[in-house]
Amino acid sequence: MSLSDVFTIAGSAATAQTIRLNTIASNMANVESAGATPEEAYKVRKPVFSQVLVDQGRSMDSPDHQVMMVAVNEILEVEATDEDRRYMPDHPGADAEGYVYFPKVNVIGEMADMMSASRSYQSSIELMATAKKMQQRLLTLGQ
Repeated sequence: MSLSDVFTIAGSAATAQTIRLNTIASNMANVESAGATPEEAYKVRKPVFSQVLVDQGRSMDSPDHQVMMVAVNEILEVEATDEDRRYMPDHPGADAEGYVYFPKVNVIGEMADMMSASRSYQSSIELMATAKKMQQRLLTLGQ
């Protein structure tokens, strides 16, 4: 593995964490998004990550230079096992019986997930900064 591969790997991880942070923000922003039926209510979204082997072309080390990266396969909508049904007959989105359905967003769980994603993102950025300093140091040693 070359030092430049660190940028590819850490950059893909930072991008994945950005997507994770965006889905968490969307979940939290839609805590009070109502629907007339459970199907119309907002569904909590979660990104699914995987590792992907990417061909980086030829390098000095090997003719088939491959690097593992983080990829976002999809963003799943999590079906709530028990929707939050509230009796609000004056709500414009109420059903015929006067009920409105809200998503089951666990705000505390989302906040903990946000802190974890933020730390993972920060670690990726710090890794790239360290690799940059190492490359700059290598350039000064060669003079």
